Amino acid sequence: MTTAADTAAEKAAEKEAMQAREKEIAAKELEANKDRTGKGLRVFFGMTRGRNPQMIQYENWNDSLPETLPATLSEFMDLRKITDEKEIVKRLVFGDNEILYKEASDPVAEFVDATWPEDVQKQFRIVVRNYSTATGVSIEDAVALIKPGIVASQAKK
Repeated sequence: MTTAADTAAEKAAEKEAMQAREKEIAAKELEANKDRTGKGLRVFFGMTRGRNPQMIQYENWNDSLPETLPATLSEFMDLRKITDEKEIVKRLVFGDNEILYKEASDPVAEFVDATWPEDVQKQFRIVVRNYSTATGVSIEDAVALIKPGIVASQAKK
């Protein structure tokens, strides 16, 4: 019979193992990317899905380092060595789908005024999420406190 203590111990062990794996992956990524400078792809490590996950290595854009990302379509094409229009469109569609999903799944999105400048919209989202998390209040309550100030500041412009 499994007890609550056994279950808690198992969960703690799983969490510890996940943290150790994340540290291992981060260290491998640092080592693999130490010689990569400038714009271009970076090496990432992850795990396959399924019952017996295996570590995989792949290249991807590192959006946490904006200076490594291409700024124009021609720069993207040069960095990726892609000239086929159909391939470029496919990548644009997949990327756009990801962006659209991310925007649609944002719980703060319904409270953002589309007339606000993009930087204000972004800051509003961040502030609402941070306030909600830090204080333990709902997104709606955080919006009720924060949005009037944003609206007032935008009305002055």
